[in-house]
Amino acid sequence: MAEESSVIIYTTSTCPYCVMAKRYLAEKGVKFVDYNVALDQRRAFEMVQKSGQMGVPVLDINGQIIVGFDRLAIDQALAGKKK
Repeated sequence: MAEESSVIIYTTSTCPYCVMAKRYLAEKGVKFVDYNVALDQRRAFEMVQKSGQMGVPVLDINGQIIVGFDRLAIDQALAGKKK
């Protein structure tokens, strides 16, 4: 299941919830792409377009956008369930 998922996480270097979200994904064996929006303005714009939010973390799991570190929403998205 996790290997089939497409997961992007938008983060900053100073965000503790970003660290927690990345650790949670890693513990579940989920591969993800991490974009630091403090260093990449193009990715920051992309994040805002997807989520409507400026805060991090923002996760894009198979096209489902999750704002913040929400274990239940992450698990549901990884399982293919809609919020």
